[in-house]
Amino acid sequence: MKVVVVGRSGQLATALAAERPADVEVLFLGREQCDLRRPGDCEAHLDRSGAALVINAAAYTAVDQAEREPEEARRVNASAVRELARCCAARGIRLIHVSTDYVFDGVAASPYAPEADTAPVGVYGMSKLEGERAIRATPDLHWLIVRTSWLYSAAGRNFMLTMLKLFRTRGAASVVADQFGSPTSARSLARALWRAAALPEARGLAHFANVGVASWWEFAVAIAAAALARGLLDSNPVVTPITTAEYPTLARRPAYSALDARASLAAWGLEGTPWKDALGATLDELKALAPAAVP
Repeated sequence: MKVVVVGRSGQLATALAAERPADVEVLFLGREQCDLRRPGDCEAHLDRSGAALVINAAAYTAVDQAEREPEEARRVNASAVRELARCCAARGIRLIHVSTDYVFDGVAASPYAPEADTAPVGVYGMSKLEGERAIRATPDLHWLIVRTSWLYSAAGRNFMLTMLKLFRTRGAASVVADQFGSPTSARSLARALWRAAALPEARGLAHFANVGVASWWEFAVAIAAAALARGLLDSNPVVTPITTAEYPTLARRPAYSALDARASLAAWGLEGTPWKDALGATLDELKALAPAAVP
């Protein structure tokens, strides 16, 4: 199977490369080849690739900056996705698109199912929802939208690496304890996407996340404990719980955005991985890297 992945250096694209099945030929398109801010860039590459599938792993993900740059966020997350969907439909290419838990308002008390009502509370979530709607409205497109949440990996910019840097440089961090979600490793998501890619019947809306629910504070505490156990920290940092009100940000975040991935796991024949197990595996990966890669 020939696949085009839009995105090359981000944490998900990196994980997709690491988890690539042996029987899959992949062309990764970075911004220099396919800039999502310039719709139409990808067409020639799609024509030459002979791909049967496109995985869109690129997005504007700066949640707070999106409040300052709403047009830029919509250009990447909505307008360019609309054009990519049109290009795929015109060529009979299947599209797997990665979306976000931030399409929900956060008022739920249990994990969101794929069919739950959407109501973003910020520009980033709205731009991603507009991208979803553009895909769903494209005629003759074989599409799968996979929402995920709280993505992190051993590379790139993410919460886990930020916490490790704070723990190593300051020995402490204050972390919001009243926002809840499903921490998800990029490698876990990549494996799930490749599994879905191998199943032509996998289409529609789907959720994927590692199993369980945590607050950002609980996630940070688990990072500290697991890193200490692996020798990635010299001492146990102090992780102080605070409220959202004590840590104001430009963009509102949903207070609860855990995802219910049970239907996807069953349909794709996958076993769910508890989020703490996935965290441990990611820290093992980080430890195996060159020392310079550890924050």
